[in-house]
Amino acid sequence: MNKVKIVFLALLFFSTSHLSAQLDFELEEFATGFNNIIKIANAGDDRLFIVERSGVIKIIDGTGTTLATPFLDIDSQVAQTGGQSEQGLLGLTFHPDYSSNGYFYIHYTDNSGDSQISRYSVSSTDPNVADANSEFSIMNIVQPFGNHNGGELEFGPDGYLYIGMGDGGSGNDPGNRSQNPMSLFGKMLRIDISQEPYAIPADNPFVNDAAVLDEIWALGLRNPWRFSFDAMTGDLWIADVGQWAFEEIDFQPANSTGGENYGWRCREGSILNTAVNTTACGPATDYVEPIYEYVHTGQNGPCSITGGFIYRGCVYPELHGYYLYSDHCTGDIWGLKRDASTNSVSVENLKTVATGAWTTFGQDNNGELYIAGLNNGTVFHIASGEPMSDVVITGINGSLSAPDNFDSYQWLFFGIPIIGATNMDFTALDSGDYSVIVTNASGCSYTSNTINVVITSEFNITSLTSFQVQPNPFDKELTLALTFDQTTQLDLQIYSLDGKIVYQKALKAGTNISEKIDLEALESAVYLLHLTNGTEELVYRIVKK
Repeated sequence: MNKVKIVFLALLFFSTSHLSAQLDFELEEFATGFNNIIKIANAGDDRLFIVERSGVIKIIDGTGTTLATPFLDIDSQVAQTGGQSEQGLLGLTFHPDYSSNGYFYIHYTDNSGDSQISRYSVSSTDPNVADANSEFSIMNIVQPFGNHNGGELEFGPDGYLYIGMGDGGSGNDPGNRSQNPMSLFGKMLRIDISQEPYAIPADNPFVNDAAVLDEIWALGLRNPWRFSFDAMTGDLWIADVGQWAFEEIDFQPANSTGGENYGWRCREGSILNTAVNTTACGPATDYVEPIYEYVHTGQNGPCSITGGFIYRGCVYPELHGYYLYSDHCTGDIWGLKRDASTNSVSVENLKTVATGAWTTFGQDNNGELYIAGLNNGTVFHIASGEPMSDVVITGINGSLSAPDNFDSYQWLFFGIPIIGATNMDFTALDSGDYSVIVTNASGCSYTSNTINVVITSEFNITSLTSFQVQPNPFDKELTLALTFDQTTQLDLQIYSLDGKIVYQKALKAGTNISEKIDLEALESAVYLLHLTNGTEELVYRIVKK
């Protein structure tokens, strides 16, 4: 290879800081003027759908404007007077193929006080209005009490609809419904809505057990008010509201085959903490421990967990991988980071908003997160640190300096990827315009500005006194101009970066050689031009545009 003397090279750095021990966390007002916000959802586009407990769904469009006409208003069908105001329009999710079929699903308390799961359709004439007459009943579950209705429903990565059901209400689960395999209460349900009203997925864990209802995916939950799937891994995070002792977060890995029993009412929180009622309970090994729990201290302290999402957006890289959740009573917002190798977690208290009364987090189509509550009618956008922008290149050095949470680097020469140049450190080999693409674990990519690097060569062919290749990059042909201090015979080969010879020619001997080389047939890529006199060689990068 030729030796190179760097006349000017570039130091590359990012315009963002390293992940800090304490996240820089802020809430930015995004939209206001709502009443009793219960849920924030997206339909796979740039809109946000805001669910109000009374039975109204409103739209914030892509410009951040709240549309005057509600998407759906079923106030007359929705009860909201039950125990501790836990009734209402509680859940909304959109079919994975919503853009084609227009189906969305809601979970609400009907006027009889029962849980109703229904499918609706968007209007055929207006994408911002639902067809209020299109309701199709999926499931109706008769509620024994007015509280602990659950309310969340979400499509999993497998395309099935997951429904979180509370234990039926009252206190201490008096009917032991959560542990009753013939009851839908206190369960995570999993159904296939590709058939009407629904079918049972063939791989549900209890389909061959006549003593357990086929719809059950997991059991032993008290009130899984909010759950979510990690958009990157498919893991399921369930925030289960506690009673008098502990609030808990349950974790189900994406490869689970279902059937987990999370323990309520046999215990609240972990098995080692609180036994609620051990009648008819099995050994500790029958139950799945929460991945995290915190102490419940009553209405003036932590008392009701509101589950959120794993951040997988691209704007705030330092939030990557954090599960955000909150408490309805204190207004605390936390960030939890899981270590997959040990299944252990670390938690940071990010912010306390005493008036938050947080009821829901939301996620837009780009993975950015939002939060809202009952009291102030405002949707807040979650921000952390400086927003990520394009990578900046400047200075005079030979390596790339990047944050720890970026794990993929692709260098480009005149906009063309350099095969094999996929590490943080890369020293330029030729004069030209260099840039770099970096990607983090979420798949978010950022491209640098372009900077010109000038390099002169000291050639290994001792008789060569000048060397010129023009133009570089080239379109169809390039001209090779060589000067020697003695008559020299050279062989020319051009290699692709995977080592294949794509062109070769014996050059006419002389002291001045000017050769036009037709390379129109080559694909756009980076190549290596190789010259040798039999004992010495020169290698130079060329770029086909």
